[in-house]
Amino acid sequence: MRIWTVANQKGGVAKTTTTVALGGIAAQQGQRVLLVDLDPHGSMTSYFGHNPDDLSDSVYTLFRIPSSLCIETLAQLLVPTEFDQLTLLPASTLLATLERKVVGQGGLGLVITKALTLLRDDFDLVIIDSPPILGVLLINALAACDRLIIPVQTEFLALKGLERMLHTLRMLETSQKRIMEYVIVPCMYDRRTQASHDTLREIRHRYGGNTWPSKIPIDTQFRNASKRGLPPHLHTGDGRGVQAYASLLKWLQKSEENTEQVRFWEAG
Repeated sequence: MRIWTVANQKGGVAKTTTTVALGGIAAQQGQRVLLVDLDPHGSMTSYFGHNPDDLSDSVYTLFRIPSSLCIETLAQLLVPTEFDQLTLLPASTLLATLERKVVGQGGLGLVITKALTLLRDDFDLVIIDSPPILGVLLINALAACDRLIIPVQTEFLALKGLERMLHTLRMLETSQKRIMEYVIVPCMYDRRTQASHDTLREIRHRYGGNTWPSKIPIDTQFRNASKRGLPPHLHTGDGRGVQAYASLLKWLQKSEENTEQVRFWEAG
């Protein structure tokens, strides 16, 4: 099972769209995909037609009973979607109260890691949609993943969020004593504006080695897909935005294959 976290310490940069788009295409390929919503706003939960205000069983339950977590409890929290091979672990707005409720409690940074370990034989790919604020939820999302995907809107203000995200990543790497693979994904690229051109050039200049070579274009069909509760590829078919995400997924898969080959040769 592979675990990807989609994160950026700035809102409105296409985290949820990226999570659903990648997950939807991977599920279409036949992979068993779990989407985990760790954002108290519950955008991805709402995307699939559930109200985060009304859910009694959600990812919040994992933090409420971390010491008694078991596969039976976890299975009750998983929500099948209308789409083959695609399952949701939804968020509740109660997540917004988590920070003040866990003050003084230790050991909560690995709750999601432990939960996903119980599901390792049930899914091929897990994608976590994380909140933009540094706290126990974002730490859980980062600690659990094999790869970090950082969507960055191609405007200059978004670069500050990227800098904060990378600073958080370095702190986590130091505390966990491991190097985390990450890729920066330029999003909402508008070829009609100079700002998008300039920001894309700046991202590639600063972070070239960790930046996806292409970009996700601005596409109003993403908004229409979310309104209908459909993964983008089922709404727009082979639209330009969907094609871009399909290309990103293929690139991520190829990158992981290359990494596994390197590890194999190093082990040999």
